[in-house]
Amino acid sequence: MSQFVEQYIAESVQILQAVDPRAVAAVAAGLARVRDGGGRLFILGVGGSAGHASHAVNDFRKICAFEAYAPTDNVSELTARINDEGWDTCFSEWLKGSRLSARDAVLVFSVGGGDREKNVSPNLVKALEAATEARAPVFGIVGKDGGATRRCAEACVVIPPLVAERITPHTEGLAAVIWHLLVSDPALKRQPTRWESVR
Repeated sequence: MSQFVEQYIAESVQILQAVDPRAVAAVAAGLARVRDGGGRLFILGVGGSAGHASHAVNDFRKICAFEAYAPTDNVSELTARINDEGWDTCFSEWLKGSRLSARDAVLVFSVGGGDREKNVSPNLVKALEAATEARAPVFGIVGKDGGATRRCAEACVVIPPLVAERITPHTEGLAAVIWHLLVSDPALKRQPTRWESVR
C-alpha cells in the first residue's frame, strides 16, 4: 500500500475522532423535532455538496420518513433562476417559492459554510438569511470554521480542518459519514435499510 493511502486514511480517522459528538446529537434531535412536528427539510449544497444534498434527500425521505427536497435536484428551475434572477438568489428565492416556514428546517452541506465578506457561496448566505427571516431552524454539516452556516445554525457539525492541504476532500468525505450517521440515529430512523435484511 502506498504511503499516501495510509496517510489519508489515518487523517480521516483523526479528523472523525475530533468531531464533536454533542453537535451531531444536537442536529439529530433538532431534525427529529422538525420531522415529528410535520415540517419539511430543505437541503442545500453547491458542487460536491449538491451531490450530497441529492443523496441525503433520498435517505431522509426513505429511511427517516422526512418530507425533504433539494433545489439542485430540479436543474430546469435552478438554471432558470440563475439565468433570470442571478446566482446569489437561486436558493433563497427557491425557498421562498417553497413557502419556507418556521415549521420547516434547512440543512446545509458546505466546505466553508458561506462567507459574505469573502463572497464565497453567496447563494448559501442569502438562503440562510431567508431561513432566518422565516424563523426556520438551520442545521449544518460544514468544514473550516463553519462560516455563516455555523453562526446562524441551531446546531452545526464542523468537520475539523486538521489537514490544511486537504480540507475539501476530508470535509466532503466525512460529511457523508455524518449524514449517514444521522439517518441511522434512532431519533430519526423509521425504516430499515435493504441490505441488512438480505441473507
